[in-house]
Amino acid sequence: MRAGLPSEPPAHGMSLAWPHYLARMGAMWAVKDADSGRYLHACPAMLKFLGRELSALRALTDADLFDAPVAVALRAADQTAMAQTGQGLVSNHRFEFGGARREYQVFRLAMNELDKRLLCLVWDDQAPRLQREVQLKAALEQLELQQRANDALRRELKDQALRDSATGLYRASHFEEQLRREIDLSSREHREFAVVLIHVDAAPQSSSVAAVEGEEPALIAGSKEARAKVHESLGRLLRSNTRAMDVSARLDQDRFAVLLSGVGLATAHSRMEGLRRQCAAQIVPHEGRELAFSVSMGVASFPHTAASQDELVAACEQALAEAQRRGGNRLTLASIRFEPPAA
Repeated sequence: MRAGLPSEPPAHGMSLAWPHYLARMGAMWAVKDADSGRYLHACPAMLKFLGRELSALRALTDADLFDAPVAVALRAADQTAMAQTGQGLVSNHRFEFGGARREYQVFRLAMNELDKRLLCLVWDDQAPRLQREVQLKAALEQLELQQRANDALRRELKDQALRDSATGLYRASHFEEQLRREIDLSSREHREFAVVLIHVDAAPQSSSVAAVEGEEPALIAGSKEARAKVHESLGRLLRSNTRAMDVSARLDQDRFAVLLSGVGLATAHSRMEGLRRQCAAQIVPHEGRELAFSVSMGVASFPHTAASQDELVAACEQALAEAQRRGGNRLTLASIRFEPPAA
C-alpha cells in the first residue's frame, strides 16, 4: 500500500458517493424506519416515482402508497431483510402502478444506527434491461432468419450451378459424381441400383392445330426452338417420375440419364416403361402446333449387369443402341451377367 493512503475509504466519503453513483446508474433509493415501515428519506427519483414530497412521504408507509397486495409483498420482503441484519436481501416485484406495468429488483439492507433500526432500499428498474433483452432476442431471431435465408439461397445457387437451365435437370458432371458415390455405397452395403440412358428419337413429328387440309406434318428435327420445347417437356416428365433420392440429368443435346437408387432391373424397367409411354403420349404446344416426340431407353443395373462404372455405362450404351436399332420409341434391358461357378 502506498504511503499516505488509508487502508479503507472514510465512511462519510462513501455515504456521499453512493447517492451519486445510484443516480448515475438510474436506480432509486430510500430509507425506512425498520420497526414502523415509515419512510424517513428518499432520493428525488424515488419521490417522483411515488408522487410525493419528502415532507409528506415521511409520514407514510407502503400501505399508504400501494395497493394492498403490493404493500403486503413489500412489507414481507422488508421483514425478511430485517431478520438478516447486515447481509442484505434482493427480491423482485412486479405490479401495476401509475397506470403502467412495473418490474423492480429491490435490494434491502437492515442496519442499526444509534437507537434506531433502519432499512435501506435500492430500487433498480428492470424495464430497460427487459426491453434490451426483448430487443436482443428479436435481433438474434432476425439474424437467425437471415442466416437461414442466406443458407437457403447459397444452396439454391449451388443447385442452380449444377443444373441445366433449359430442362432443370442436373448436368453430366454431377451425374457422374453421384454415380461414383452410388457404386461405392452399393458395393459396401451389397445393394443394387439401376441406370437409364435416354435419347430423344431423331425425327419427332408435329401436327398443326390449325392445319390446312392436305398439309404434310412438319418434321421438327431441324427446328432448334421446337426441339428445345421437347427437351423442356422431357425434363418435366423426368422430374415428376423420379424420387428425391434419384438423379435425373442431361448429358448432352439429346441424351439424358437417370440413376435409380436402390432399384433393381425389373423395377427400373416397369418405371421407365411408364415414362416412355408418357413421352409418346405427350403433346408439346409450340407456335400454334402440337409437337409429339418419343424416346429410346437403355437400362442396366449394378451389380447384375455390370460390376464397375465403366461396364455399367457400356451396358447402358449397348442397350440404348439396340433400342434405336429396332426403330426407337422402345426400352431395352442390358443382359444379365452369368459368372461361371468357381472351380
